[in-house]
Amino acid sequence: MLRRLPLLLLIISLSLLLSACASSVSPPARYMLPASPAVNAPANAQATLQVRTPRLAHYLDVDGIVMQLDDITLNEAREHQWAEGIGRQLERALRAELADQLPSVQVVRAEGSSPGALTLSMEVDQFQGRFDGVAVASGQWQLRDTDGELLALKSFTAETTLEQDGYPALVRSLGESWESVAAQIAQQVRQGGYF
Repeated sequence: MLRRLPLLLLIISLSLLLSACASSVSPPARYMLPASPAVNAPANAQATLQVRTPRLAHYLDVDGIVMQLDDITLNEAREHQWAEGIGRQLERALRAELADQLPSVQVVRAEGSSPGALTLSMEVDQFQGRFDGVAVASGQWQLRDTDGELLALKSFTAETTLEQDGYPALVRSLGESWESVAAQIAQQVRQGGYF
């Protein structure tokens, strides 16, 4: 019996060691959209545009990066997650890009009410990678005046082809799609003569 004790202890120790190795989980990789260059407020702004945080489709308002696997199947990644809520990242990137595209307009975060400011609201229906190697962003934006009257209501869509496989390439392509969305909005706002 005493001779079996060291063998038994060895078996138990190996079992514990193997179970510890099997249960160790690596933390998920976390991603931010590519940073937009900082833009200073115009010295003598002709107008103010307030930007609200975009409303996301429910399936996008999650930690994991969403991948569309076929025409109807969506998957939220467990190992590849946003480092910060994607709604906040989209709002920050949109403000920076609109400030760059509309140099005579002061673009601010919608907090309270700014006298005479127009307000931009967005609903994002898609912001995901797609099975065919494309990063897609789509939805709708609204521009309202200080009294809440609707000035413009438009749909947007932007697609960027991934240059390589993997989540880093997907995040960069999603960032490019979002820049395209901001450029579309800025162009339509200029064409509409709202500022």
